[in-house]
Amino acid sequence: MVMETNNRTDGSLRISFILPVLNETYSLRQTVDTIFELARADLHEALIITAERTTPESLVVVETIKKEYGARVRVHKQTLPFLGGAMQEAFEIASGEHVMLMASDLETDPAMIPAFIDKVREGCWDIVAASRWLKGGGFEGYSKTKLILNYLFQKIFRILYRTTVTDLTYAYRLYRKSVLEPMRWEELKHPFLLECLLKPLRCGARITEIPCTWRARTEGTSAGVFIGTFAYLRIALKTRFVPAGRLRKKKRQ
Repeated sequence: MVMETNNRTDGSLRISFILPVLNETYSLRQTVDTIFELARADLHEALIITAERTTPESLVVVETIKKEYGARVRVHKQTLPFLGGAMQEAFEIASGEHVMLMASDLETDPAMIPAFIDKVREGCWDIVAASRWLKGGGFEGYSKTKLILNYLFQKIFRILYRTTVTDLTYAYRLYRKSVLEPMRWEELKHPFLLECLLKPLRCGARITEIPCTWRARTEGTSAGVFIGTFAYLRIALKTRFVPAGRLRKKKRQ
């Protein structure tokens, strides 16, 4: 993959922070406030994605945030279903040169944002991914069964993909938007969070990691379903063995 350099005269990364919202209130507020405090000149926009199921309480907080921060907050109501659909639309409409994939419920610690930004500048990476398995990272409030399954999944697919990436499923990542634009996405549910790392990886994206701790959300309930974990296997295996050219959109004639 051809690398691009950040040639803006002000040196900013112009990051679109993607925040899907279902039932978050105070955690959404804290996340947005931290983004604006820490990203500073590198913040291009906070892109809040709502859905039919987004609660009225969350929508009130979204509206308050929009009024306070003005044009740098964009609110988009998704049309494709589920989390993967929301992320596909967000990737498409994000107007920044970089895209930050994170959560609104504090499971992705917004205090880590400067570490992502510093890492991009160090090596001009295509993707900086958070890893719970690197030294200095970890899990808080994660069940023992899920921890064992996660460990096995990471080990098996690191070998299968011949990669040094240690955490393929933690959806806390800073992307160069140009590596996302050519990809042909398939998943509409949570396995999209794996797909959107594996496909750029297969197509040659330069990926590095920083350690990060995952903490269980303290507000609302997760939209993920444990049995759906096995759906990750299908997209992981398919993406590994499909020719890389078929992972990208067809070029228009």
